[in-house]
Amino acid sequence: MKGYWKLPEATAEVLRDGWVHTGDLGYFDEGGFLFLVDRKRDVIISGAFNIYPKEIEDVIVTHPKVKEVAVIGVPDEKWGEAVKAVVVPKEGVEIDEEEIIEHCRQHLASFKKPKSVDFVNELPRNPYGKVQKTLLREPYWKGLDRRIH
Repeated sequence: MKGYWKLPEATAEVLRDGWVHTGDLGYFDEGGFLFLVDRKRDVIISGAFNIYPKEIEDVIVTHPKVKEVAVIGVPDEKWGEAVKAVVVPKEGVEIDEEEIIEHCRQHLASFKKPKSVDFVNELPRNPYGKVQKTLLREPYWKGLDRRIH
C-alpha cells in the first residue's frame, strides 16, 4: 500500500517505518508465522465490510425504549463476525429483538443491522465509566484461540 487517496494524515497514521499498522493484534510463533488474535480498534469485520459499532449504537439509542446500548462482534461461520447489540431497555418498558432490528433496518445499510440482540439490566463498566466490550464479547468467543475471524 502506498497510501490513502488524498488523505495524507490517515496515510501517515497507518504507514510508519515501512510497516502498515492495521490495528490488528497478533503474535509471531517460533516458525515466524503471524497469528492475529484481536483488534485494537472497535471495528467488526463481517464478510468484506468494516462495520463501526458506534454508528449502530448511535442509531439504536434513538429508539424510545432504549436506555443504552453496546454493539459487539460475535463469531459467525459464514461471515467471520456478526453484529450483536446488547441493549439496556428503559425502565418499565417491554421491547423485543425484532423491534431493535427493524429500527436499524430503517436507518442503516442492511449489512450493518444487528443479527441478534441481547437485553441486560446494565452494561459492564470500568472505574472510569467506559463500557467494557471485552467482557461483553467474552462469552461468545469462549473456547476460541482468537477474538476475530
